Amino acid sequence: MPDDTPPAPSLPSLSEIRDTLYSAVISDALDAAGLRQQCLALDLTPMTGIQKMAGRARTTIWEDIDFEDPEPYQLELEAVDACQPGEIFVAAAQGSTRSGIWGELLSTAALHRGCAGALIDGAVRDVAAMRAMQFPVFARSRSPYDSLHRQRVIAHQTEVQIGGVTVSPGDLIFADEDGVVIVPQAVEAQVITAAWQKVHAENEVREAIRSGQSATATFKQYGIL
Repeated sequence: MPDDTPPAPSLPSLSEIRDTLYSAVISDALDAAGLRQQCLALDLTPMTGIQKMAGRARTTIWEDIDFEDPEPYQLELEAVDACQPGEIFVAAAQGSTRSGIWGELLSTAALHRGCAGALIDGAVRDVAAMRAMQFPVFARSRSPYDSLHRQRVIAHQTEVQIGGVTVSPGDLIFADEDGVVIVPQAVEAQVITAAWQKVHAENEVREAIRSGQSATATFKQYGIL
């Protein structure tokens, strides 16, 4: 029987990945590649109503402070200004609710740079304004407090830990309602190709079940659940 599965694009774009795939199928492909702990063990909410986000990590590390910062906002602004098209701003803030470290103005700057969204392991503010901008933001919580003299960036474009997963600059991030999955660059081509193929195979499984074939027989035929 000929294989009618559409081939994955040789170099799938971020928009093709976002529109075609979903976090669970990418997680399955990572499992098959031997990487079984690539989903963030966190409840990150799509704050602005946009339920899917895909892009490459632009990482920052944050710390809580209780003193007057002599150079407020310096490194966070440098990190935002360095954002490249298709990147996702990643804030490793250890879930802190001390302030809303991401908001409307940073979103405006990031969007202007072509940023694909923000992943905030901490709190955000200006949610209504960011929603009106249609800027994707996944975050732990909300807080109206300004980060000034409460939190600051201490490093950017370095390896970070979020939700038990290592995130390196340039790693592929995919987020949707089910969760957030991180694809290391070293296995990206393998994983995305496998996920693409499984998505289209699942379409065949779905049609087989709808046509009356039992779930048991369908799994035996396709090996997909």
